[in-house]
Amino acid sequence: MIIQCNSCNKSFEVPDSAITANGRLVQCSACGNKWTQYPIKKNLEKREILVKNTPKKAVKKKAKKKFIDTYSAEYLQKKHGIKIIDPSSIAEKRKTKNKKIKFKKQSFGFYNYLITYSVSLIFLTGLLKLNRTNVVNKFPQLESQIDYFFETLNNIKILIFDIISYY
Repeated sequence: MIIQCNSCNKSFEVPDSAITANGRLVQCSACGNKWTQYPIKKNLEKREILVKNTPKKAVKKKAKKKFIDTYSAEYLQKKHGIKIIDPSSIAEKRKTKNKKIKFKKQSFGFYNYLITYSVSLIFLTGLLKLNRTNVVNKFPQLESQIDYFFETLNNIKILIFDIISYY
């Protein structure tokens, strides 16, 4: 006979004569669990388990009473004579205004281009001044043009300072 521990599910083989009709106290060698083992009946009957189907109680929804809200459009119209504008019509007007604005072409502007060009020119001039020796080492034929460029910038700077100082 093969028996199985209830707690650890380990199987053991025991001789049929060791377990009598009154049962026998058995102990698992793996986990130490003790239980009374009865002989296994060869003719097992199938039992049917009946499950009662209990009907579920229907949940009733609470009926809402219809009252005019104290600050609703109808109440204010009747009581105080105030006319409320429908918010959906306002939203439609805003959408049409937004559509008109979307079709307008927005330009960057002359002064924005001028400022962007000036800042980028100053930035590139500073980079050229910082890397002047590296550029001359890689391209020796550009040395005279770079000298002329910086001499011209120096002359423009002197001109601007002279104009500002005399006026």
